[in-house]
Amino acid sequence: MTTLYTSDHEWLRIDGDVATVGITDYAQQQLGDVVFVELPKVGRALKKAEAAAVVESVKAASDVYAPISGEVLEVNDELSGEPALVNADAAGKAWFFKMKIADKSELGGLMDEAAYKAHTA
Repeated sequence: MTTLYTSDHEWLRIDGDVATVGITDYAQQQLGDVVFVELPKVGRALKKAEAAAVVESVKAASDVYAPISGEVLEVNDELSGEPALVNADAAGKAWFFKMKIADKSELGGLMDEAAYKAHTA
């Protein structure tokens, strides 16, 4: 399983032709206490860089963008009832949605962990 990152602070874990998407620990720290998460509908076709979800914190509301194009296969309903999970485990249990990858060539524009760490340094 490979984890890649966007410059907008989303992460995606690639497992075959499915990508699990969430926001990075860095992003949740910038947001502060998360109070609401709006997830995309299952079956929705997303284009790369399209707003897919919304995270609201005590400080601000922020869009979560689709890191690649694809169809939403599953959403993390746990976040609707417990948005603070994003603060507790942004890179794990607080994933936002899973999507079927439409075009694997889009993965080429994303960063690996070392590049992302340099990006946020």
